[in-house]
Amino acid sequence: MNRRKFIETSGAVAGGAMLGTVANSVNPAPDVKESGVQKSSRIKLGLYSISYGGVWYPGPALSFDELCKRAKEFGYDGVELDNKRPMGNPMDLDQSRRGEMKNSLARYGLEIPCVAANNDFSSPIPEHRECQLLMVRETARLAKDLGAKIVRLFAAWPGVPIHEGVGTYDFVHDHDGFYSFMRQYPYATWLARYNFVKEGLKEAAKIGEENGVVMALQNHAPLIRNWKDMLNLIKEVNSPWLKACLDLPIFEKQDKDYIANAVRTIGNLQAHSHFGGEYYRDENKVIKPIVLDYYADGRNPDYTHYIQLMNEIGYNGYFTFELCHPLLNKDHTLAGIDFVHEQVSLAREFMAGIVNK
Repeated sequence: MNRRKFIETSGAVAGGAMLGTVANSVNPAPDVKESGVQKSSRIKLGLYSISYGGVWYPGPALSFDELCKRAKEFGYDGVELDNKRPMGNPMDLDQSRRGEMKNSLARYGLEIPCVAANNDFSSPIPEHRECQLLMVRETARLAKDLGAKIVRLFAAWPGVPIHEGVGTYDFVHDHDGFYSFMRQYPYATWLARYNFVKEGLKEAAKIGEENGVVMALQNHAPLIRNWKDMLNLIKEVNSPWLKACLDLPIFEKQDKDYIANAVRTIGNLQAHSHFGGEYYRDENKVIKPIVLDYYADGRNPDYTHYIQLMNEIGYNGYFTFELCHPLLNKDHTLAGIDFVHEQVSLAREFMAGIVNK
């Protein structure tokens, strides 16, 4: 499946192919009005380890130390850790290895704002949900040990199948309706699964409190259909230890007024955020994004507008780059790790030009 749609007629993809305190306050803010007043904001750029996890390209994952070295080389402020093997699964990381990871962060002068839990609380089968909660607990303990202040949660992450050695969404995403979220458990309604997720989030918030880390729920499908579903879950859990990870690239609409309403309504619940995509330099050496086929409305997210909104609400946290989709050359062959290096570098340079304006 080709993840890229080109909207530029010139140029080609070059090369072919810590957060010391919890962001903002812990209580929801009222809607921010169009006052024109900018709150103080300091946005840092992070690199999410899934980009180098050995999932989207042929070849092995980097080690955590190698990830940190690359992040430093390309100018990132910190790294977000995925709790996947081989780099970040809590089951594999004893205290000695956690100490080595902290040493890597210190060696390269990096922060670790967040650890991602990759959880699914939506199963109607209790044993499934309990296993997920156990992993969230272990992830929170890992975050605490590494100095991260946030654990990022999904409502119902379906996972990434590995097919012929490389990750694919084809077996879990709803391209033709066959591998649909509701088909997974056809006897469980959307509302029932929503309530399973809500109960899981309540327990996760308690786990966060026990470990001194904030849980941040991402506006990611499935189950969550839009940013309002994410916000409803947070409000209904009603814990200062559950906040939001509102991400622009996965919005269901890219209309500017719609995005602005979302960011202002979330307000100081916003604890973490991501950007993604693929980038290239045009003939004038200007870095430009490529339209990916999952972007709503068939257009690139307006990051300049989004960062302006984040500044408006006084967001003080990380904007983390994730390369989290199949990586293909123009001839539909798999791109290699050199393409990853190129994209990680271009993404940071592109976003730094927006954040630092």
